[in-house]
Amino acid sequence: MSYEVYKMKDFSVEKMPFKLLYITHSEYDKGWHSTQHTHHFTELFYIVKGKGAFVLPQKEIPIKENDLVIINPNVEHTEKSNPQDSLEYIALGIEGLAFSLPKEMDSSVGLYTYQGDRKDMLFYLQKLLVEVQHGDAEYEIVCQNIIEILIVKLRREKNFKVEQIETKNVNKAVAFAMHYINQNYRDNITLDKLAKVAHINKYYLAHSFKKDMGVSPIDYLNKIRVREAQILLETTDYPISYIAEIIGFSSQSFFAQAFKRSTNETPSSYRKAAKSKGSV
Repeated sequence: MSYEVYKMKDFSVEKMPFKLLYITHSEYDKGWHSTQHTHHFTELFYIVKGKGAFVLPQKEIPIKENDLVIINPNVEHTEKSNPQDSLEYIALGIEGLAFSLPKEMDSSVGLYTYQGDRKDMLFYLQKLLVEVQHGDAEYEIVCQNIIEILIVKLRREKNFKVEQIETKNVNKAVAFAMHYINQNYRDNITLDKLAKVAHINKYYLAHSFKKDMGVSPIDYLNKIRVREAQILLETTDYPISYIAEIIGFSSQSFFAQAFKRSTNETPSSYRKAAKSKGSV
C-alpha cells in the first residue's frame, strides 16, 4: 500500500478583477478576413486549425495551428486566413485586464503569440465552450475559475505580466454582438439574427447597444461595412456594385446611401479622390 499526503501551504487568494464577456468557436473559409477594429477589452484567440495572420497598422504577424494570440485593449487589428487554408479558432473577450511582457521582450505592439501545451489549453477552452453552451446552474462561476486557471498558466509559463485596467463596463451581449458583427459583416445580419446568436431579447439588445456604444447595432454594422468599402475603393478596381455585394449590402443603392451618410461622399467620388491623391 502506498499513501502520500501533500499539505498545502498557508496562502491568501486575491480574486482577479476581470469579467468574461464571450467565448466563440468559429471557422472561416480560405482567404477570409475580418475588418480593422479595436475594442476596450482583451481578446484571446486560440488557433485550432489552419494558418493566417493578424494585421496591425504597421505590422503583420503570422499565426498557425496551436498559437494562442493575445490582443490588448485598444489595439487596432484584423485577422485573416491564408488563401490556401481555412482558419478555425476559439476566441475569448475578457474585460478588466491587459497583458505585457518583460522589458527584455518586445511588448510594444500589444499583440503576442504563445505556443504551449495544446492538449492542456484545448482542454480548458473546450470546458469553457461546454459550460456556456449548456448553461447549467452556476456555469458563470465555473467559467470564471477556468479563465483564472488559464491566466495563471500563462503568467507562469511565459512570464506575462497581468495588469488591472479601468474599463467601460460594456454589457456582455453588446460585446458579443460587436464581435459577431466584426467577424461576419458580409453576411445578412439583422437585429433579429443578432438577438438570436446572442440569446437575448432584441429590444433589450438594441437599447443596451445604443446605451453603451452610442449607435444602434445596424448603424454599427453599416459603419464597419463602409470602412471596408473605403479600403476596397482605395486599393482595387472592383466595380462599385461588386463592392456593395461582397461587403453585405442587399443593393448598390442601399450601399450608396449608407456610404454618403457616413462619409458625406458618394463611393465614386471617394474613389476618384483617393486615386488622385495616390498618384500625386
